[in-house]
Amino acid sequence: MKNKLSKATLVAAIAAASLGMGQAQAAEYTFRFAHVLIEDTPNGQAALRFKQEVEENSDGRIRIDVLPAAQVGGDVEIIEQIQMGLIDIGIPPTATLGNFEPRLQILDLPFLISDYDTMVKVLDGDVGREILDTLEAHNMYGVNFWGAGFRHMSNNERPIEGPDDLERIRMRTMQAPIIISTYQNFGANATAMAFTEVYNGLQQGVVSGQENPLANIYTMRFHEVQDYLTLTNHAYHGYAAVMNSDSWNSLPEDLQEVMREAFDNGRDMARELTLQDEERILEAIQDEIAINELSPEAREAFIEASMPVHREYESVVTTELLHKVYDEVGISY
Repeated sequence: MKNKLSKATLVAAIAAASLGMGQAQAAEYTFRFAHVLIEDTPNGQAALRFKQEVEENSDGRIRIDVLPAAQVGGDVEIIEQIQMGLIDIGIPPTATLGNFEPRLQILDLPFLISDYDTMVKVLDGDVGREILDTLEAHNMYGVNFWGAGFRHMSNNERPIEGPDDLERIRMRTMQAPIIISTYQNFGANATAMAFTEVYNGLQQGVVSGQENPLANIYTMRFHEVQDYLTLTNHAYHGYAAVMNSDSWNSLPEDLQEVMREAFDNGRDMARELTLQDEERILEAIQDEIAINELSPEAREAFIEASMPVHREYESVVTTELLHKVYDEVGISY
């Protein structure tokens, strides 16, 4: 009896293993989705929603392996790995992508896009599609734009009530020339630093300030090591959802449509969660950091101070594209 039971158990185990192998091999396509954010952020949650939706709506033909929190490197490294096909999907910041395709930098010109409705109009419209299409030359397919809200400035020196208040403040920036130029133009000492190093950099005084949307400031606990937060809304912190071109082109049209719909739903989820979170975040941190908003006069001063950066990068992003965005946002030229 013991031998029969053991044999039956063995047969059942082999059958179960075979079934498991069959299920594991059922996916026709497996894609690695890497990003630097922790999973509690709106975009981190949206990435998990994207995975679930793709796997369900493709009937298991596609498997998505999400690699959050800079497991395979920072944004620059992720972009490079997408180009090489080592990673299939990413949501790097548009500013960092500007190191690879200069025209992407247009979305990070300071005080260009100032409100949510304008952002949607530009990024989800024809101009946004034209900007994404520039990535084709770099072995990437740009699907759409995700994002984490508008960026704000924090520091340990003084409240920012106008451009002059940034004078000589050591501001951490992304590894993006246009953002470095922006803060240098405002008189700050711009220091490029990886996102994962910012907390320690602020805590140890390597840098005195930084810029990020509220979701990133809160989840990375920057407010714990900063004294002043100014709600500047000076640039939308956009992420371009991109795929390795070969990975995208390997999919038949029906699965491309599954992916495209999931990307759009992920984008919408990230934006909705961001809006929901911002009011809660401000309430949660108000006793830990001094918060101020720009006056209308200060905003106008910042816009005027930003124009040299726009002119500096006009030839980089191209005059034609810049004027198309100006037309969308209502800036005269």
